[in-house]
Amino acid sequence: MLVVGGGIVGLVAAWRAALLGLSVVCLDPDPGSGATHAAAGMLAPVTEATFGEEALTALCVDSAARWPAFAAELEEASGLSTGLRTCGTLAVSYDQGDAEQARRMRGLHQRLGLSAEEITVAEARELEPFLGPRLSAAYRVSGDHQVDPRATHRALLAALDRMPHVELRHVAAAEILRSPSGDVLGAVDVVGERHVAGTTVVAAGVASGDLLRTVPGVDVPVRGVKGQSIRLDASDQPSFGLRHVVRGTVQMRPVYVVPRPGGEVVVGATSEERSDHDAPSAGGVHALLRDARVLVPGIDELAFLEVTARARPAMPDNLPLLGATDVPGLVVATGHHRNGILLAPLTAAVLEATLAGVADGTAPPLPDAVARTDARRFSRQGVPA
Repeated sequence: MLVVGGGIVGLVAAWRAALLGLSVVCLDPDPGSGATHAAAGMLAPVTEATFGEEALTALCVDSAARWPAFAAELEEASGLSTGLRTCGTLAVSYDQGDAEQARRMRGLHQRLGLSAEEITVAEARELEPFLGPRLSAAYRVSGDHQVDPRATHRALLAALDRMPHVELRHVAAAEILRSPSGDVLGAVDVVGERHVAGTTVVAAGVASGDLLRTVPGVDVPVRGVKGQSIRLDASDQPSFGLRHVVRGTVQMRPVYVVPRPGGEVVVGATSEERSDHDAPSAGGVHALLRDARVLVPGIDELAFLEVTARARPAMPDNLPLLGATDVPGLVVATGHHRNGILLAPLTAAVLEATLAGVADGTAPPLPDAVARTDARRFSRQGVPA
């Protein structure tokens, strides 16, 4: 089997294929350097829920529940930590407009059966003393957690390195290889080498659309949504001890602060419909720090580590594109937008079922909403039944 893309989605596909006993070649010039590298790793189906995206929320809830077992399996297979932390999240509001928006979201949570406990701002400060002085509302979301995407990616690389018949090649795919009848036979890389495979999984993030544009019968209308995130260092600030993920809105602008065990603190993230995907901007950094310090003023004292900008692959309906296509030999896994890390375990389950051809009955059942991620849904629009 051939996997095009070495981010978390591509490596998950390679890992599950290898566990099925398939020989796997994965192509990526710089594995994990795309959206995976910028991601904060929030496992937040509740605080990521929004109106009109109930199907996506159902997928996120299902995948979040799979994360503990997925992390345990990967850590055992790799000998490395994924950085999974079940510390919960505090969702806070800055002004009254933000508080009213939070109340509307609370109504959505209740309608969808999601758990978010309204607490007083004073109670929130007891849980998290580093919260700012001017807050208007707070919620405790005990089921929204976090994982370290970079650590998880390293664990996937290590797990694959331990497996026979798995090869990671540091080269980009340039073109999909097809038979005279149109079946996908693999890919040609940028140096002209042909990689022939019975099944090709394209998991190349925002590059997936361009790579598949020449394949008749396949429509992957993926677009890049620029996201900027900041990493700070609290390791030399023993007085800074943020214990929870803090998410909030500041005059309707969303922002989050994610503490890591080693002292790293991630602040994010912008969401910009721009083409300069990998170029951090002064305005983006300013906006993130301006709003984050309102929620957690102590970040002012932290050392600056990096700012990262990457393209999130998004589909028109904001749902991922997963599974087999109408073209024999071609499987697609892209379009995860803001939820590539959160949806990794569910993506693994969907791809494993796809690659096996039939579920073996041992995995947890897939949610009904998985049908909405069908990789053929855009290709079949306007095609008579």
